Amino acid sequence: MSRTAHAAGVDAAAEGLRERKRRETHQRITDAGLKLFLSRGFAATTLDDIASEAGISRRTFFSYFKSKDDIILSMQNAGWAAMYADILKASPDTAPLDAVRDVMIKHMSRYTTEEMTALDALMRSSDTLASRKQAFYAEQEQALFDTLCEVWRQPERRTALRMVAIVSIGAIKLTTQTWNAQAGPKRPMVKLLREAFESLRSEV
Repeated sequence: MSRTAHAAGVDAAAEGLRERKRRETHQRITDAGLKLFLSRGFAATTLDDIASEAGISRRTFFSYFKSKDDIILSMQNAGWAAMYADILKASPDTAPLDAVRDVMIKHMSRYTTEEMTALDALMRSSDTLASRKQAFYAEQEQALFDTLCEVWRQPERRTALRMVAIVSIGAIKLTTQTWNAQAGPKRPMVKLLREAFESLRSEV
């Protein structure tokens, strides 16, 4: 191996190590923030608390996040990204709406009602998330449409895929609203989501 090629290999390995460490630190900060938010409350948790829990300095925190709200946004985006990754694995022979329904139900079913209640309260405690809620849904509608177009590539299906994205995000919004409006013991959100898709299917 030439000296140049060896140097390139070393640089690539070093870059890979730096990226891995950065991902690990990002996840450690996220995990620390979530733990403290759920145990102490969003407002009562300071940036110094999160930095201390994650074993980093306050300055390092700002190398990864601009604010506490960014931690929640990162968690939220990661969850949606994981769903899109699963949709990309769907067979093109599957009906797009069925593929989206199955993936959404799969991911939502990972949480108990107690965990969902705690996470929902956390999301509601962020003024930033509350102010950009509609914009966030619009962003996810576009991201879902883009993902669907990666699996079902026929140009003539674009309009139908756009509709699938619209109604799927609508099902999530309706499910969340219905779940929050429940009085007394809450029915599992995943059951409400399944019913929303079943109602949609019966009317289409």
